[in-house]
Amino acid sequence: MRTIRIIEHISLDGVIQAPGGPEEDPDSGFAHGGWAFPHFDDAVGEAIDAAHPASADLLLGRRTYDIFARHWPDQEGPMADSLNGARKYVATHRPESLEWGPAEHLGTDIIESLRRIKAGDGPDIIVWGSSTITPVLIEHGLADEVVLLVFPVMLGRGKRIFSDTGAATELTLVSTKAAASGVIISTYKPAGPARTGSFD
Repeated sequence: MRTIRIIEHISLDGVIQAPGGPEEDPDSGFAHGGWAFPHFDDAVGEAIDAAHPASADLLLGRRTYDIFARHWPDQEGPMADSLNGARKYVATHRPESLEWGPAEHLGTDIIESLRRIKAGDGPDIIVWGSSTITPVLIEHGLADEVVLLVFPVMLGRGKRIFSDTGAATELTLVSTKAAASGVIISTYKPAGPARTGSFD
């Protein structure tokens, strides 16, 4: 059984859109691309390295795949080697254009494909960005860990980590630490449907 780990750069108000640069994802006129960069420090880098082993495979939505495919083939270093060499499992309607390989499209039944992949042998599977995939993984019990790097910014608008239509879910905190830059790095495990109660 393989581990699926979600890693997200996220603002205090839940936005995950375009943390890495102004041109990363300008959908819907998003004007704050690159918001994570000013707060990136050694502790954040170390947390990412710990969460993303060198031998990991990738699970990506089409937009995140395209963003990575434009950037990482021209980079050097351990992370570039890991991402470029990883098998990419991609949710896409255009499987014929997956040129940044090795790549495998998930087909029309994404959930069944992911169950098959997860049940097999292989390295950890890492999910970056991909706001359309993360809620599906949580809802169907396919995600094993969620690593949130919460940055001290409020963006007001932008793509959120979970959609408004996603199932209400609880997460169990596994570990947390603060970087000197103000980034809070927390690891969670999904813990089933959200519970409710009353203080009355």
